Amino acid sequence: MSALRGAGFEERRAVMLERLAEVEAAHQDALAGGGPKSLARHRGRGKLTARERIELLLDPDTPFLELSPLAGWGSDFTTGASIVTGIGVVEGVECLVTANDPTVKGGSSNPWTLRKALRANEIAAANRLPVISLVESGGADLPSQKEIFIPGGALFRDLTRLSAAGIPTVAVVFGNSTAGGAYVPGMSDHVIMVKERSKVFLGGPPLVKMATGEESDDESLGGADMHARVSGLADHFALDEPDALRTARRVVARLNWRKQGPDPRPEPRPPLFDEEDLLGIVPGDLRTPFDPREVVVRVVDGSEFDEFKPLYGPSLATGWAEVHGYPVGILANAQGVLFSAESQKAAQFIQLANQRDIPLLFLHNTTGYMVGREYEQGGIIKHGAMMINAVANSRVPHISVLMGASYGAGHYGMCGRAYDPRFLFSWPSAKSAVMGPAQLAGVLSIVARQSAAAKGRPYDEDADAALRAMVEQQIESESLPMFLSGRLYDDGVIDPRDTRTVLALCLSAIHTAPVEGARGGFGVFRM
Repeated sequence: MSALRGAGFEERRAVMLERLAEVEAAHQDALAGGGPKSLARHRGRGKLTARERIELLLDPDTPFLELSPLAGWGSDFTTGASIVTGIGVVEGVECLVTANDPTVKGGSSNPWTLRKALRANEIAAANRLPVISLVESGGADLPSQKEIFIPGGALFRDLTRLSAAGIPTVAVVFGNSTAGGAYVPGMSDHVIMVKERSKVFLGGPPLVKMATGEESDDESLGGADMHARVSGLADHFALDEPDALRTARRVVARLNWRKQGPDPRPEPRPPLFDEEDLLGIVPGDLRTPFDPREVVVRVVDGSEFDEFKPLYGPSLATGWAEVHGYPVGILANAQGVLFSAESQKAAQFIQLANQRDIPLLFLHNTTGYMVGREYEQGGIIKHGAMMINAVANSRVPHISVLMGASYGAGHYGMCGRAYDPRFLFSWPSAKSAVMGPAQLAGVLSIVARQSAAAKGRPYDEDADAALRAMVEQQIESESLPMFLSGRLYDDGVIDPRDTRTVLALCLSAIHTAPVEGARGGFGVFRM
């Protein structure tokens, strides 16, 4: 591993830093929320921002793993989707925290807000994380209600199912929680409201007037004092926002919550190699292979990686390691292409991890399964299917990190989004699509040529060149991590140097729930 900083390292590092700067600029857009005017108006009302509320809620000097910060990027909606979600520690308990951003259209929910909130609930349920909702929302963004109303009911369904599963839910209401949003506190186990700030009602005074003719005001209809004294919806009455957050911390302290997974090994050893080197491993051109072991030894404890079948199926490195004291089985693409041997090796390795109740970490850099007459005759379809079968029916927790390419069915076999990894993160160098841009454009060109020949028509070479250029540009832009992250196909684009920390936070959250593998039940493996 000592030769890493040789020829090309600084060039690769420079490309990665340039891409990181683009991601950071996008993150700044999310942090800006509704912009300076909205922020000033919000502060003028004596209110804290969403992230300030989260900071006061969490234990001092503990990390917050923000999830899907780029949701909505590239869409007509504000980057971040007017909600902050993530995992943090409250009174020593790892919790899933969501906070509406009221500086963005009053915290109203758009289609990306819904998808982001549903993903957060999914993570909470899979990992048995208590949920704390910091609520201040005007409800659905009405112009886009057609994309919110019908699927949006799942938000309330999730709250009831979390409670039924014994996973605590806490709602802290700082402002409006109206219409459907009223069911967030209504369906939470614990509800905290703020004096003269919280407003929770199915219909506000104007709607009540229209529906019934009744005259009412915000306080008598849905204020914190009324809900604490009359309706009983408020379990706790807070004097101001800091008091509400202190109360939420006390609620969590009294949950009697315990992790159900095994504890990590105490005092884990750091890697022997510098995490800064992770900036210079992935080439700017993903057609150039790189050794994923260079990543592994800079992430795992003591840089110890016990490889499984190192001489068989060498395009996929598999082996055992620990990250911050938690055992992991690692599958890392070495040269991009997956052959039959790699597929069979992966299936066996995944079965072993399930026997041992060890979570799996997938490090992606694959162009997919190998094609061609020799490989089709050699059974690449059934062997690739064997690997995908193993991934799909594995029951140990999975974490995926897209480092480089993640194309075609190789994305599936390496536990892409559709295969329910507990967490999936991308590096700024990652790309994911049905195939590479040049390959996809080339396939379309070949099909067009064959079609023209079959019809006896001349082929327009200039039009072909323009088509290929257009398709390549489209696929390239749609393969980039910010585009994919904006659509919640990952849980965030991370700095490679943060990989070990992010994995540790994920593994700790995962071990809040039992960690148990499948004992059989993999279906039929075609041999």
